[in-house]
Amino acid sequence: MHDLGRNEDRLRGTYEFPFEFHHIDSSHPRYVMSYHWHVECEIMRVLQGTLTVTLDEKSFTAKAGDVIFVNSGVLHSGIPQDCIYQCIVFDMNMFLKFNSVCTEYMQKISHQELLIYHHFTEKQPDIRRAVNSLFDSFWQRKPGYELVVFGQFYHFFGLVFGNHYYLESLRKTRRDYKRIVQLKQVVEFIEKNYASPITLQELSASVSMSPKYFCRFFSEMTHQTPMDYLNRQRIEQACCQLATTDDSITEIAYRNGFNDLSYFIRTFKKYKGITPANIKDAEIFFHVLMAHIRALHDKKQDLAHIADILLFEDGLLYVNTVFSAWRRTVMPERIPVLQTGYVHVFMNTCYSSV
Repeated sequence: MHDLGRNEDRLRGTYEFPFEFHHIDSSHPRYVMSYHWHVECEIMRVLQGTLTVTLDEKSFTAKAGDVIFVNSGVLHSGIPQDCIYQCIVFDMNMFLKFNSVCTEYMQKISHQELLIYHHFTEKQPDIRRAVNSLFDSFWQRKPGYELVVFGQFYHFFGLVFGNHYYLESLRKTRRDYKRIVQLKQVVEFIEKNYASPITLQELSASVSMSPKYFCRFFSEMTHQTPMDYLNRQRIEQACCQLATTDDSITEIAYRNGFNDLSYFIRTFKKYKGITPANIKDAEIFFHVLMAHIRALHDKKQDLAHIADILLFEDGLLYVNTVFSAWRRTVMPERIPVLQTGYVHVFMNTCYSSV
């Protein structure tokens, strides 16, 4: 039986440094944060735009500068709006290993005897400063950044205790707990079966509800219809496959539960704002771009020279078209850290040249 305490079960970072960092903007295939949960905690900061976050049954909107904390096992999702945000997923038990003086405090968080506030705003500037330093060190990865990460996490927890930025753990009512478990079961069912033609009857049966009651329940919990959520999941999977495989658009459509290619293309454009063909063009452009970016990095060539090569020698005069698609699909983790800055400057150079 699946562990309903987590649906993401994998190593975060390394054993010695168990922190997993993500930078997410519209270029990321998982730009929309689908419902998920994990045994680790998670901290996020919003850099731009807004992020509508749902934690179990509670929803709120975080804006640029805000900090979000997700406790262990909490079902959560995020809907971005012109948003750039960053996340760190981490194992709270890491902080129980090294310092016995801090163990008593950290155990209260780990055992959920208290719940850290889930949303920090401009009203808590001390938290913002600590968290910004934490994320900046991860983003820049200067020598010794690991020391800053550990230090700022302890700083963050110290501020939480020192300023009482937490609630005493409140037991959920039996009804609340049951609804959350049921939603987790539905999310798990969709993750396992999204590639098949799932009906509303099958979704409702997975939690022993009538279709009518299930639709109301799902909408109350997620603020979207069951079929809308299912299609969004299918499109997110298809987007990853378009950007990372050589499979045809038709193959990917059928593999992800779409039996009609034209409907797949319409649905894809509805959620992504571009067509699957744009993704394929962007992937070709990515490989050509990276070849020249590597040359730029190795030979310290001029940015304008590289732009000329791409725009004219390789005949990529449609760079204006693929630029938008490239930004939506290329994952930052696919680019070596030292080259990331070159990519952004280079793309701006190309974009201004057409």
